[in-house]
Amino acid sequence: MTLELKAVPIDKPEPINIILGQSHFIKTVEDLHEALVTAVPGIQFGLAFCEASGEALVRWSGTSDAMIELAKQNAYTLGAGHSFIVFLDEGYYPINVINAIKMVPEVVHIFCATANPVEVIVAETAQGRGILGVVDGVKPQGLEGAAEITWRKDLLRTIGYKL
Repeated sequence: MTLELKAVPIDKPEPINIILGQSHFIKTVEDLHEALVTAVPGIQFGLAFCEASGEALVRWSGTSDAMIELAKQNAYTLGAGHSFIVFLDEGYYPINVINAIKMVPEVVHIFCATANPVEVIVAETAQGRGILGVVDGVKPQGLEGAAEITWRKDLLRTIGYKL
């Protein structure tokens, strides 16, 4: 048996957030779509799911043509069975939809939810591909000090996530 490890970058514009996860059933596409539009009415997104049996197609849905195209292209490039990827258009954030996604019965794992650059660590065998994990963003450059703590707390209050 052969095993090859690959780092597959997610191709996306800088401000766009993604959610990368794993599920277990073709019903994922419709259920994720419903969860997203119910959590945030009017949300603009695209999602794609890598079917792991049968026709083994990349299944997709969404409300934004641009985000759908990003989702389809990235899912196909990843090619990891039962993985899904959601692209949230600019101005939409994982914090507003992540719990709705986690509650979808088919979802078994979330690898990341981020706007950072992402590399997906993929294992490939003769059977197919699987996601081992992700590299989300960059390595820390130092330790937070008093000024950075103040900045962080002020930011969260300014954008309305803390009182």
